[in-house]
Amino acid sequence: MAKEEQKKGKPGKGDRHAAEEPKAGPEAPRHSAKERPRLRSRFEKEVAPVLMKELELKNANAVPRLNKIVVNMGVGEATQNAKVLDPAVNELGQITGQKPVVTRAKKSIAAFKVREGMPIGAMVTLRGDRMYEFFDRLVSIVLPRVRDFRGVSTKSFDGRGNYTLGLHDQLIFPEIDYAKVDKLKGMNVTIVTTARSDDQARTLLKHLGMPFRA
Repeated sequence: MAKEEQKKGKPGKGDRHAAEEPKAGPEAPRHSAKERPRLRSRFEKEVAPVLMKELELKNANAVPRLNKIVVNMGVGEATQNAKVLDPAVNELGQITGQKPVVTRAKKSIAAFKVREGMPIGAMVTLRGDRMYEFFDRLVSIVLPRVRDFRGVSTKSFDGRGNYTLGLHDQLIFPEIDYAKVDKLKGMNVTIVTTARSDDQARTLLKHLGMPFRA
């Protein structure tokens, strides 16, 4: 009878190991929830209340916050040789922790021998935890690595509460191995906020640690 039960996938009376639930031993993997990014927690607990008071807002939902961060790396040589895009895509992926998408020309420009649809760079759009983690690394680790760094400009807002920062090369990111870089590539980091004005956005970014030039 026990054999018939085992054939059907049921444990027999003498099969104690099959009947018992496996116990997690000291070497069993432990699955823990991903920790909340420290900057996101600090925004919710410290920065948001300060902004609400400083900006004289009555509704907590009106407090400006980060919406998304777009990192764009242009590779002009890709119009002549698409293979040069591979290192750019790989490096941008290492920097952001997210798979980039290839950007293509929206229109033809005869002077630059660019046709509509040609690959011209790579881009990543960060939201949620990855956005906060990237911003945290940007202001606390990456920007201080810039040679003779004296702060970022306060004039790079677009009039709608968004800020764009230009970086000259990818080597300031610790994820990039200098020995494996074939060519220096600049990039733009656009920080999109829910702020209603540039002044609100500037106050938000300053409280989040953006080192504005005095």
